[in-house]
Amino acid sequence: MRILVVGAGGVGSAVVPIAVRRGFFERMIVADYDAGRAEQAVARFPNDGRLIAARVDASRPEDIAALSREHGITHVLNAVDPRFVMPIFDGAFAAGADYLDMAMSLSRSDPHAPHERTGVKLGDEQFAKAGDWEAAGRLALVGVGVEPGLSDVFARYAQDHLFSEIDEVGIRDGANLVVDGYDFAPSFSIWTTIEECLNPPVVWEADRGWYTTPPFSEPEVFDFPEGIGPVECVNVEHEEVLLVPRWVKARRVTFKYGLGDEFINVLKVLHMVGLDRTDKIRVGGVEVSPRDVVAACLPDPARIGDRMRGKTCAGTLVTGIGKDGNPRRVYLYHVVDNEVTIAQDGSQAVVWQTAINPVIALELLATGVWTGTGVLGPEAFDAVPFLDLLTAYGSPWGLREGG
Repeated sequence: MRILVVGAGGVGSAVVPIAVRRGFFERMIVADYDAGRAEQAVARFPNDGRLIAARVDASRPEDIAALSREHGITHVLNAVDPRFVMPIFDGAFAAGADYLDMAMSLSRSDPHAPHERTGVKLGDEQFAKAGDWEAAGRLALVGVGVEPGLSDVFARYAQDHLFSEIDEVGIRDGANLVVDGYDFAPSFSIWTTIEECLNPPVVWEADRGWYTTPPFSEPEVFDFPEGIGPVECVNVEHEEVLLVPRWVKARRVTFKYGLGDEFINVLKVLHMVGLDRTDKIRVGGVEVSPRDVVAACLPDPARIGDRMRGKTCAGTLVTGIGKDGNPRRVYLYHVVDNEVTIAQDGSQAVVWQTAINPVIALELLATGVWTGTGVLGPEAFDAVPFLDLLTAYGSPWGLREGG
């Protein structure tokens, strides 16, 4: 297996130390628009001849294809913002490589009823090309980070091993992370965070299909495990709601994120003054995207790990009828402690938790445990090998009865 990692930011850089401990790949090219970042990501492992740094423009599918052909790439891992999904997706296909990402192609709201009806949904552009990938015998494994990704694996595991009927698959994400020295320091890409939190959240119901609600709707307090405790969670647009119903039979699918009042207020203000916009405006003699300005003003999530403390939890709450015919409610989860990930790999907890899952998926593909063609989500595959390998990587998952 010869892997091209596109993006050497927080997640892309975190992929490298996790992967180098494993022997399943022959070569890994780490590429970024900023060649210095790519070089820094591989320089930590000077004795591992499998690693090479390169420069690439993720907005140009022809550049992705050319770099892939140059190095005989078999698998392209997209580790950049979702606005670059389609160029990388198309570039990988043109090069004859398989493709993985952790966030799917962007949505566009219904212009007339954005808080009622879906418009272009997350992943629609990719699924529209599924036939081409299948005909070519190639695989695009989409949404295989932590959320989406591990959360979807949990949903498949619940269907296969825990439930005979599922009422609801509800992704619940929360943390008690604190970043010392900053009044506001998101632990993940603010570009992506704004996108998913301010877009209309999507809900799936079996008798209704996909529909939308207003941002931050249906608040609930969820008690997260391993000392994180109660966190208020709200509806957020996320890929699981678009992926899970394709392979898991459930009456309802939701995604709720533990943001907190302060974070929600900041996002609302950004939206109120137009700083969430992505279209460029002219300021003096230059054109600039307001959202890019916000991202440039905030600390880089990849650089704040040594100031961060606490834990982050990703998990899937499933309710329904168990295999024994009785009502059942379980929370399958994965908790990561920032102190551990910083000490082990120099990566802060949120990006590390995102990065470990595509590495596991790559190993399952390399060993032939997972196989497939077309555009598929993690739910399309057997969950057990993935969860077993997650534990073997030294980061076990948990299951809490009662939710």
